[in-house]
Amino acid sequence: MLTQFGHITILVKDYDEALSFYTKKLGFTKLSDNTFGPGIRWITVVPNQESQTAIVFVKADTPEKIVAIGKQAPNHVLLTLHTNNIDQDFKELKTNGVKFHGRPKEVPWGKEVVFEDLYGNLFDLVALP
Repeated sequence: MLTQFGHITILVKDYDEALSFYTKKLGFTKLSDNTFGPGIRWITVVPNQESQTAIVFVKADTPEKIVAIGKQAPNHVLLTLHTNNIDQDFKELKTNGVKFHGRPKEVPWGKEVVFEDLYGNLFDLVALP
């Protein structure tokens, strides 16, 4: 029986710049940063310690992966993040320099706003009713 998601992979140009963006601008927590040989690191981040699913950064090391950076879900949201205070999070993330596509708005499933990571991957910030 399948029970839960483990990790979500995001292709990155540089481990350290990705780690800095996710921890300093988005406020994620670093769970791990291990080296497994030359140029291979296992870095995971989560929105908070209670999160059961982590993002793992994978350095794009082939032409195909390099082209896919920021386009893992072309013209669509890659991940959805839930919040219990979308207006406060919007304000804080915007102050941190996160690029948003509009302002939080009411939608049939709650309130949402889309933002980008440092590579252009789209995330949906959602407050459920």
